[in-house]
Amino acid sequence: MTGILLALIPAVAWGSLVFFSNKLGGDEDSQTLGTTVGALIFAIAMYIYKGPDLSVLIWIVGFISGLFWSLGQKNQFGAVRYLGVAKTVPMSTGLQLLGTTFFGVAIFHEWETKFTILIGVAALACIIAGALIISFNKSADDDGTKNMKKGLLVLLLSTVGFVTYVVLIRWFEIDGWSAILPQAVGMVSGGLLLTIKDKPYNKYAVRNILTGLLWGTGNLGLLLALPKIGVATSFSLSQTGIVISTIGGLFFLDERKSKKQVWLVLLGCILIIAGGVLLGVTKK
Repeated sequence: MTGILLALIPAVAWGSLVFFSNKLGGDEDSQTLGTTVGALIFAIAMYIYKGPDLSVLIWIVGFISGLFWSLGQKNQFGAVRYLGVAKTVPMSTGLQLLGTTFFGVAIFHEWETKFTILIGVAALACIIAGALIISFNKSADDDGTKNMKKGLLVLLLSTVGFVTYVVLIRWFEIDGWSAILPQAVGMVSGGLLLTIKDKPYNKYAVRNILTGLLWGTGNLGLLLALPKIGVATSFSLSQTGIVISTIGGLFFLDERKSKKQVWLVLLGCILIIAGGVLLGVTKK
């Protein structure tokens, strides 16, 4: 039960992150840089509070994990330009769930019985169906098709970053308290490398430090949940807060186009959340 509750912390924090960042303003470069700086501030505070021992292995793995996170986050922010918040967040969530579940099952053997396999397959079916429904675009014009293709390519790159960031920590069985500072250093380094050519040093980067503090709270919850309930379950539950950004994008960022599209996006969110909950049932 403790692991489930910990995994719900990032559900709330990350579920509102993209919407929150868009309300603060800026492009994906300033948003990424500001978020990484905020995450570093949070990590330093947590390190001072907990004082974990950090070995060379923890620093290396945590740093690399943070680099991959910055790749994932920058491209998730970038996908908003093509797809909007209401589509980007649930589609990104669905892809990440598929990726982390694959590693959880194939590499870490987190599904061991016929029951968990059956439930897990049903969960993946819900997630895939939800992502496909959300990607439905009523307008078949060339611009809409191009934007969808570009958005999906950016999201695929984002997914590689996010999935690797999670799996590395689980692979080396690094404690969440120990991982958080090396990860944050890697995030800032990656954020600087990915954005430095565009000089994102502006007021929006400063504003998005708040986004980083929000992300750090969710990250700590996930890292503490990983050793308790596994990758497939903890990451799946952590993603069920997508409805926050999705509804925020639909009703507060003027992304609504038609009633049919609104209902399709909401239906897709429900299916993805249902898939996440079902994956939670597969806990050993």
